[in-house]
Amino acid sequence: MHGKIYIIPTTLGDSDIDVIPQKTIETIRSIRYFTVEDIRTARRYLSKIKMPVKIDELIFLELNEHTKQDEISELLVPVFQGNDIGIISDAGVPCVADPGATIIDYAHKKNIKIVPLTGPSSILLALMAAGMNGQNFAFAGYLPVKEQQRCRRIQFLEKRSKNENQTQIFIETPYRNLQLFKSFVSICNPSTQLCIAANITLADEFIKTMTIEKWKNSEPDINKKPCIFILQG
Repeated sequence: MHGKIYIIPTTLGDSDIDVIPQKTIETIRSIRYFTVEDIRTARRYLSKIKMPVKIDELIFLELNEHTKQDEISELLVPVFQGNDIGIISDAGVPCVADPGATIIDYAHKKNIKIVPLTGPSSILLALMAAGMNGQNFAFAGYLPVKEQQRCRRIQFLEKRSKNENQTQIFIETPYRNLQLFKSFVSICNPSTQLCIAANITLADEFIKTMTIEKWKNSEPDINKKPCIFILQG
């Protein structure tokens, strides 16, 4: 009989473990095999969870952007042997703007039970707090790095947002946050709404929605901070 795969949420930075539901913590404590984005980060997180066994007794395998498709089956060997495994990303929930979908897709094809656990997702928390349309939204992920391509993409998605009343959600590498912010301010219509949500659940959490016109006079302190951008035309 196969084991199960648990999709395990983590904190969104160096925040208190109390953002993780107690039932999720109890489930994590029962697992001994973990497929993780980064072993060092996962060990640190599980130490906070206060596992009932020593961290060195746990088994870790890595799954990240460097994992090849033909290596996926090897990551599931413990499951085929009847053991449960947990998937852990660096922050937030695995498989959403994050590695992990490949192993879940493979597991479905092998009829392995998938169990998503409750925990913080920066994308959903930002959308909840933005005051924008939560009935029709799209996660656009990362925008192009090159300025001309990025600007064209922003214009296209702003137009879609206005025409379809669809909220657009973006993420960026923290050190390029201000570049993306300046692109929004310089390109978008003055009346377009922009929400910026940085360091969600942390002590210096910042969430603010204003029009582009107002953002022009209020550059946020978001350099090198994990940040979600939400746009609605």
